Amino acid sequence: MMRRIDSPEMEAELHRCRKLVDESLGGYFASDAAYGTLLESMRYSLLAGGKRVRAIICLKFCEAAGGCLEKALGAACAIEMLHAYSLIHDDLPCMDDDDTRRGKPSNHVEFGEFTAILAGDALQAAAFETLLDSGLPSDAVVEMGRVLAHAAGPHGICGGQYLDLSVGGRQMSQDDLAEINSMKTAALISACAKMGVISAGGRQEQVEAAEEYALAVGLAFQIRDDLLDRLSPSEVIGKPAGSDGCKGKSTFAELFSVDECEKMIRVQTEKANDAILGKFDNTDFLVWLASFLAERNS
Repeated sequence: MMRRIDSPEMEAELHRCRKLVDESLGGYFASDAAYGTLLESMRYSLLAGGKRVRAIICLKFCEAAGGCLEKALGAACAIEMLHAYSLIHDDLPCMDDDDTRRGKPSNHVEFGEFTAILAGDALQAAAFETLLDSGLPSDAVVEMGRVLAHAAGPHGICGGQYLDLSVGGRQMSQDDLAEINSMKTAALISACAKMGVISAGGRQEQVEAAEEYALAVGLAFQIRDDLLDRLSPSEVIGKPAGSDGCKGKSTFAELFSVDECEKMIRVQTEKANDAILGKFDNTDFLVWLASFLAERNS
């Protein structure tokens, strides 16, 4: 059974962490330079809202490993920059070809393709610059940089996107979908969790537990996304409903029934919470977060 925790208290903490991240991100890339439109494009996607789940996972794993939550704020902002880059590029016509993101025009629709591509490139570079400027011990920064680079590259986001786009309409198996998700979605979530522990100087067994938690949460997150794409109206999910199915993309929601998908989400959520049991002093928020993400409707 999934463990239930008093949600008003946890939701208040979720909003507090999100506000911390949003306020910090708001200070980046504000300039009247000659290339100001590029910076505006970067801010457009970086500040477009969203749950800030990845950043919050980083912050709360830092806290769970014994660190001050604010200590990981630079790393959390770096993660959001890298995530924003990946979304800009995912939406491009040569990629997933989506015209809306979070209820607004996609970056390339608002600013044009070449500006969107450069905004994504610049956000990826800025992510590592922000991490280097985080003020954390140099050995921790080096390790976090390695973790983030691995999640972003051919063994993570880029490799997963390649696999997703290269199938050419072929029906994929559950194993195919799981592999793509582990690279395209879960790899960055895993990096967030590990970076949080590293920023606090946590033990290796905590890093490993955080990774296991995040990989399971990432899979549950993707299955829920697939269900929402299939079942929810456009105004709820912030993009055209059923867009994956219309493009002939294989998803968990196309391959399995709603009940089967719900069961997989429950199994992965329980796996995530079991992974961190006894490894940290206080995991109440992280346990609640896994269930919150599993049950979300947007």
